[in-house]
Amino acid sequence: MFQHLFFSAFVLALSFHWTISCSAIASDQIPGKLPKTPVALVGGTIYPVSSAPIKNGTIIFDQGKIRDVGVDIEIPEGVQVVKANKMHIYPGLFEPYSQIGLVEINAVRASNDHRESGEFNPNVLAQVSFNPDSELIPVTRSNGVLLSMSVPTGGLISGQAAVMQLDGWTFEEMTVSPRAAMIVSLPNEKEAKELREFLEVARRYQLAVESKTKLRHDLRLEAMLPVLSGQQPIIVRANKWQDINRAVAFSKNENLKLILFGGYDAPKCAELLKKHDIPVILSAIHRKPLYRHDAYDAAFTLPKQLQDLGIRFCISGYDRSSSYNVRNLPYHAATAVAFGLSQENALKAITLSPAEILGVDDRVGSLSVGKDATLFVSTGNPLETSSQVKQAWIGGRPVDLGDKQKTLHQKYRKKYEEQ
Repeated sequence: MFQHLFFSAFVLALSFHWTISCSAIASDQIPGKLPKTPVALVGGTIYPVSSAPIKNGTIIFDQGKIRDVGVDIEIPEGVQVVKANKMHIYPGLFEPYSQIGLVEINAVRASNDHRESGEFNPNVLAQVSFNPDSELIPVTRSNGVLLSMSVPTGGLISGQAAVMQLDGWTFEEMTVSPRAAMIVSLPNEKEAKELREFLEVARRYQLAVESKTKLRHDLRLEAMLPVLSGQQPIIVRANKWQDINRAVAFSKNENLKLILFGGYDAPKCAELLKKHDIPVILSAIHRKPLYRHDAYDAAFTLPKQLQDLGIRFCISGYDRSSSYNVRNLPYHAATAVAFGLSQENALKAITLSPAEILGVDDRVGSLSVGKDATLFVSTGNPLETSSQVKQAWIGGRPVDLGDKQKTLHQKYRKKYEEQ
């Protein structure tokens, strides 16, 4: 009897603590609703990314999809017109590797849900752990970052990363691609043997499934089937040229589709990466040189080098901040421009390129007919800190651009005005 009462009290206390914790970190912003009528943004300069900028252009979207983009477009009756004169219209910026929605406060373990125990967790889905009420989401999208891929960590196979749009009531509403990539750690010699053995077991399971052999369902092995068939890429972190070579050799030996994350020494492996068409997600531009003999700007010039070498790449800010400063993504691209990358390719590196590399460019990444109306209106170039995002839509739904930091700014500004 005493044990039963103690257990009930423990569960009640745990539930109360969890409720308080969740309410304390929930954002106040209400997700947008699809407009009942089509929306037309008129008079701004449109940057489709996939084509040249359109001055004094018009973009019309309805039911979450872009219906028309161009100049001198006839606007039908009943369309909600938003004047964007002297403004600039961009596709939503895309952070290709982060832990936003999975990590709230690094030092508070209860607010972090990005890692499972064990070495092999291919069945883990990051989207299921994604917190739609994270306070970090409104702050992030206030700077035009409307899309992100959230990734799990830990073990040899961490799980499946998900591309998320940063507005919605539930993780289901916010999911663009639930299985964008499998996160795999670069193994050492001992771990490589374990990983190869696991892949061999998964292949035998694949053969059994294809031959319709009766067998016990295994969630972990089932999750590996898209990887083994080449439908789902693996992402492996590697910076040094030796590790890049190992990652490529491993993927080729196992016949797996590879995306490289990190990529510091990617220019040294250009011939190998181009031969196998392996794209690179640069883990940050604002990072220190990897070697003592490197120039101070070695990391800053990486995008320019990859551009000149013809290697597909996109830019992340993960190594600088995996969650709380994802909003600074455009400034990583801006630094790359200051060190030689073209403005066009810098913008592409945080919009269309990550969408292409992660296989969601049919929906997001550029402003073209048929794609999601995920875009924002800015006072200027988003790579410049002086530019301000004035309006945004995600999947055609208007976004509340308020956030905790703006609220605190208004509060304390009011305080000092009254003194």
